Amino acid sequence: MTKPMEYNGYVAKIEYSDEDGCFIGHIVGIDDIVAFEGATVDEIREDFHNAVNSYLASCAKHGKQPHKAYSGKILLRTSPQLHAHIAARAEAAGKSINQYAVEVLANA
Repeated sequence: MTKPMEYNGYVAKIEYSDEDGCFIGHIVGIDDIVAFEGATVDEIREDFHNAVNSYLASCAKHGKQPHKAYSGKILLRTSPQLHAHIAARAEAAGKSINQYAVEVLANA
């Protein structure tokens, strides 16, 4: 599993465009579309940092909250076999399925 590029609490989704010969990315987890690019890892990292900084400055200028609001509720659908496996692990740990899942996801 690869670790995503992160800066100042923001996460980047980056893809390579063979047509353009560069990396193209955008900030995930926000209501706006903020894109950036670079020909090398160092270039895209720098442009990502600049994009985050510009996004935050724009939000401040317009009095807008920069993060997308989340409710804190996640609905997961899985197979009955995996559900049983998770339930058994949670019970063995002395936790509810919810407590166990939150702990596992927080450490992912």
